[in-house]
Amino acid sequence: MFIDEVVIEVHAGNGGDGCTAFRREKYIPMGGPFGGNGGRGSNIVFKVDEGLHTLLDLRYKKIIKGKKGQNGMGKNCDGKNSDDVIIRVPQGTIIKDLDTSLIIADLKEKNSEAIVAYGGRGGRGNTAFKTQNNTCPNFSENGEPGEVKKLKVELKMLADVGLVGFPSVGKSTIISKVSKAKPKIAAYHFTTLTPNLGVVKTNDNRSFVMADLPGLIEGASKGEGLGDRFLKHIERTKVIAHVIDMSGSEDRNPYEDYLKINKELELFSSKLIKKPMIIIANKMDIEKSQQNLIEFKKKLANKNIKIFETSALNEEGLKDCLIELANLVDSIKEEPLFEEDQFEGHVLYKFKKEEPYKITKENDTWVISGEALEKLFRMTKFTDEGIRRFTKKLRYMGVDEKLEELGAKDKDIVKIFDFEFEWKK
Repeated sequence: MFIDEVVIEVHAGNGGDGCTAFRREKYIPMGGPFGGNGGRGSNIVFKVDEGLHTLLDLRYKKIIKGKKGQNGMGKNCDGKNSDDVIIRVPQGTIIKDLDTSLIIADLKEKNSEAIVAYGGRGGRGNTAFKTQNNTCPNFSENGEPGEVKKLKVELKMLADVGLVGFPSVGKSTIISKVSKAKPKIAAYHFTTLTPNLGVVKTNDNRSFVMADLPGLIEGASKGEGLGDRFLKHIERTKVIAHVIDMSGSEDRNPYEDYLKINKELELFSSKLIKKPMIIIANKMDIEKSQQNLIEFKKKLANKNIKIFETSALNEEGLKDCLIELANLVDSIKEEPLFEEDQFEGHVLYKFKKEEPYKITKENDTWVISGEALEKLFRMTKFTDEGIRRFTKKLRYMGVDEKLEELGAKDKDIVKIFDFEFEWKK
């Protein structure tokens, strides 16, 4: 089964908790803190596997979770880092963050890989908090939460040449004659339901990859006939080979077919219509094809586009066509599929500093939320000393000052996630 698009949720592993321990050994008075740090949680990594050609393995994996890092131990022993979770995907896979709409990775190179969600760092043991003013700290940290992301994983097949056209114009027959690909061929529409790839070798010993895409119809750019799902596979191609049934065997006008398919390409993406294109006038062995070709060439007289007369069934005219395609492929440099600012991690300079938290009021309760605050909260162990450190951090972040500014009073209830506290000035 060919699956080229899935939506999954990934949960990187949480960091291991730090340890609170003390050194108690004979002849070592005042041994002090002795707790180790926790280990890092699992990263979620996508890696190219050239043996895969579909995202079927991910179809039923709605949530992928990493493992928590090992907790820190006594005697200053740090916890072990968890192994990364490796997800194998086909070459040409794109990973997109649905929350930000940014591209995390475009895995188009062999053996390429990308970390899509980072595991949390391990919490610090009490040894790490030892200072001159606090030589025997009695607290440690929980591990940092791992990243949680909702991803759209999409496969855009890698091919140098894409065959496009209406159903039953001979695209599958062409690729079956010029490569070892074995697409389904039959005398009805939409025989090809999934893209087929084939390696083509020319007479002068050059080679390129050709993609036979399922037939397009009017409205394909809007999803008619599943066209939008197939058009995306043309985006990586260097050259478009427009296959036209020049015989008009289904009472269609060849020139109108050409205009309609070009319109769908342009509506789907303005980049597609700008790609180099040739026209393969197929089924030239059928009556009326020569007359239709004469009319077709008249209407394209002002356009600099090469037309190759072929009969794929009889393997006529294909050799010259392949030579021209190889010439075009060799002369065209590969262009990036996405702009730089579409990728996650692109730096945007902001003149206004974003607040690490926000405060709202629900009935008589002050609600504090925010990513930085959540991280601090999750990593705090609420022992007596841990609570003191937590409140000190809030004060340093300006939470107390902001609450007072908003009109909070002594003994007002402050809610942070599912926990409620009594606020004091």
